[in-house]
Amino acid sequence: MSSSWNGRARANDDDVRELVSKLQALLPEARRRSLAKASPAKLLKETCSYIRSLQREVGDLSDKLSDLISDMDGENGQAEIIRALLRQRDR
Repeated sequence: MSSSWNGRARANDDDVRELVSKLQALLPEARRRSLAKASPAKLLKETCSYIRSLQREVGDLSDKLSDLISDMDGENGQAEIIRALLRQRDR
């Protein structure tokens, strides 16, 4: 039983290393350089921080878009195009 557990642990370690490498590749270039030799824990913290910043950015952009749409005339062709794109995104 011990040897089968060791085999699973090794596979899991390999899986974690592979996933950490993939995660590192998703971070912006500037952050990747400083995290090239970082521990998985530090990489996960940086990733969480990056995701939070992206969520804030999406919220800000959503607010700006809402303001733009509310300022547009309802009969305006551009406003209708934006509304159509937003409806497609929500599907």
